[in-house]
Amino acid sequence: MTCATKPCATAPYATGQQYLKDGVLPHMWCPGCGIGVMLRACLRSFEELGYTNQDTVVVTGIGCTGKLDDYLVTHALHTTHGRALACATGIKAAKDDLHVVVFMGDGDSVTIGGNHFVHAARRNMDLTAIVINNFNFGMTGGQFSGTTFNGAITQTSAYGNPERQLDICALAEVAGANFVARSTPWHVDDLTALIGEALSRKGFSLVEVLSPCPTHFGSNNKMKKGTEMLAWLQEKTVPVDVWRTMSPEARTGVFPIGRLVDRNEPDFNARYREVGARATGN
Repeated sequence: MTCATKPCATAPYATGQQYLKDGVLPHMWCPGCGIGVMLRACLRSFEELGYTNQDTVVVTGIGCTGKLDDYLVTHALHTTHGRALACATGIKAAKDDLHVVVFMGDGDSVTIGGNHFVHAARRNMDLTAIVINNFNFGMTGGQFSGTTFNGAITQTSAYGNPERQLDICALAEVAGANFVARSTPWHVDDLTALIGEALSRKGFSLVEVLSPCPTHFGSNNKMKKGTEMLAWLQEKTVPVDVWRTMSPEARTGVFPIGRLVDRNEPDFNARYREVGARATGN
């Protein structure tokens, strides 16, 4: 394991190349999938913030996003489905000096892992959760998940999903997260900036990356190509400042993107130290 260095002063921009294993590219994700775009944005932010291979822990679960740690030269923990945040909570509680970054899909984070998501945000654990929301369980065949929107066609909803979708960012906000943001692979510069901001914040920070699965969800919902998915993301997203001026009717089917929540509440470890000081009289 090698130690990452800060970007060279003469470099035009960060690349994050030092966090990747040799010979791992091209990656395994399908053409049009946004995981690769998200990973590049994250690794560039690692470099810009001075993260090293040895002080960074990447935690993943199951599914397409769960393969991500196979590509990285950092500490890594590959967990069972829905348990990534539970394991990350334990890591951060025990080793407060580590940068803990959790990569999840919508199934891992809020469908199977919804309980852990709520309590990690409620505790305001000092970690960063990056969620690729591809609107289905992509690796297991394209079943609908908790974020699949009502009426969508999937392998398990051939005539339309009867359920309402879960808003990941709204859930994080009401549970108590310090920082919540949303972006897409189409808005790659904004995505990189928001991930960098999330990584630099204390407390629970979330970046949701909207990226419909092109193989399953997209093929069933008029987005059979990656370019069609990107066009859909451009059409269906608006900056949050604009979204807040829109009527409830106009907001239907539209996602606000950008920085959605920004507060500065003490994180779990800071509160825990306060309890320890009271207990010991120090």
